[in-house]
Amino acid sequence: MAAPTTEASTTARFWADADRHLVRYAGAGDFTREIIDHAAGSYLYTESGRRILDFTSGQMSAILGHSHPEIVETVRRQVGSLDHLFSGMLSRPVVDLARRLAETLPAPLEKALLLTTGAESNEAAIRMAKLVTGKHEIVSFARSWHGMTQAAASATYSAGRKGYGPAAPGNFAIPAPNAYRPDFAGSDGELDWRRQLDFSFEMIDAQSVGSLAACLVEPILSSGGVIEPPPGYFAALREKCRERGMLLILDEAQTGLCRTGNWYAFERDGVVPDILTLSKTLGAGLPLAAVITSAEIEEEAHERGYLFFTTHVADPLVAAVGNTVLDVLTRDRLDERATELGAFLRRGLDSIAERHTVVGDIRGRGLLAGLELVVDRSTKQSSDELGAMVTRRCLELGLHMNIVQLPGMGGVFRIAPPLTATEEELSEGLAVLDEAIGDACARFGL
Repeated sequence: MAAPTTEASTTARFWADADRHLVRYAGAGDFTREIIDHAAGSYLYTESGRRILDFTSGQMSAILGHSHPEIVETVRRQVGSLDHLFSGMLSRPVVDLARRLAETLPAPLEKALLLTTGAESNEAAIRMAKLVTGKHEIVSFARSWHGMTQAAASATYSAGRKGYGPAAPGNFAIPAPNAYRPDFAGSDGELDWRRQLDFSFEMIDAQSVGSLAACLVEPILSSGGVIEPPPGYFAALREKCRERGMLLILDEAQTGLCRTGNWYAFERDGVVPDILTLSKTLGAGLPLAAVITSAEIEEEAHERGYLFFTTHVADPLVAAVGNTVLDVLTRDRLDERATELGAFLRRGLDSIAERHTVVGDIRGRGLLAGLELVVDRSTKQSSDELGAMVTRRCLELGLHMNIVQLPGMGGVFRIAPPLTATEEELSEGLAVLDEAIGDACARFGL
């Protein structure tokens, strides 16, 4: 007679199947040992009945929270009528979304290509820049993350470069302007970003074979440790590009669509990119991305035979979701809400920093915040073990956090709750983070 099935036995079977059959794709990381059953709003719910507050919006994507009722209704309605087409065919949701995105952007950005992921949108943008300029060299930040496909991965420097053979030729990295850990400092000890930028392009010019096509950068480097270049930096960077005939591509996968308090993070700097890429936030958790550029660049690309014909280009189902995302962002003024909640979050993080000396720096904008842990504020010495312990303790207490741990930096928590979160939910998360840091410090004797 077979033994009765118990919750413990089905859970054990789940993890046995996962361990046996799934490819591990997170580098040295492993899967979170929780079986997620469903999600709603700012919370995840496990099969065992635990409720976990989601401070990462899924993969930094679910800006409207999980299972937003209007997104659910859009998917139900659209999948029942038109979900996918031959890639050369068009539907109303696609054209509507392209037009509406253009209406949220400054001139001359008005032409959109709708795709699936951030990597794919950056791949398409790089391909366009190379074709239009007739050149092939790409410059990116040394802490960048632009995706795992070939051209995007070749422009990614924060992880994943070793062991895969040669990257695409002509890719160069420049230092990210990190005010907390400046590599170029003035007499006051503050970051001298102008000198850093000048030096960076002196090095680029020395290495270039005269074929500089584009500079692909994030307005705030999220996977690079929530590094925000100072005001004025992007205007100066754009000038460096103009001097060399390069296009400026801004990757707003995580910063676009109201998260930073503006519809687009580049608005703070008064700089309009030649090409803009969107992803994550555009689909609010569903696979939707966009490349947006000027009519002039699109015309030049078309005349030269621009080809980016993929299986899911211009799919109507996710385009309909994108339109609903824009509806909610506009109606609920979530740009203003991100500013207000971001200020509330920052006050809470500042309060935590006052109580725990292991908090070395707090940075970011709106509802994209970074908190860097160090074991010594004066030396800024980092500890991977401390960050990992705080992360584990947060999960035990019911808070999902993501920590970035890169060489030369302390553990940096990327905090990106949904724009629909409440002050009560933020307070709950802050209280858990405070307790987790306290518990870890006690373990470390700090």
